[in-house]
Amino acid sequence: MADKHEHDHDHGEHQQHMTIPKYIVVFLILFGGTILTYFVALSDLDGRLFPGANTFVALFIAFFKMTCVMLFFMHVYWSPKLIWLSAIASFFWLAIMFAYTMQDYFTRSLGVFSY
Repeated sequence: MADKHEHDHDHGEHQQHMTIPKYIVVFLILFGGTILTYFVALSDLDGRLFPGANTFVALFIAFFKMTCVMLFFMHVYWSPKLIWLSAIASFFWLAIMFAYTMQDYFTRSLGVFSY
């Protein structure tokens, strides 16, 4: 009886999603994003582009890295459509939270800490 249920989840198809070289490529992408975030933090984009540009670029890089982690390390790329729907819904919810945060950031005055 244990033999019957042992391979029920297999369904006769076994494909390897990620290989070691693919994991290394994703790791290098994530490491490159971390280095890029470091150099963006050292430069003054707020003075050159618009106030909050450093934060915007850092959040964009973090969002890209989060997408790589979800797609490849969490195997969403090879998952059924319902998992894709929940992943996209979570991105949408995160975008709403970032929009409210940036709205508060751009409209808040310095208050007590102004010079």
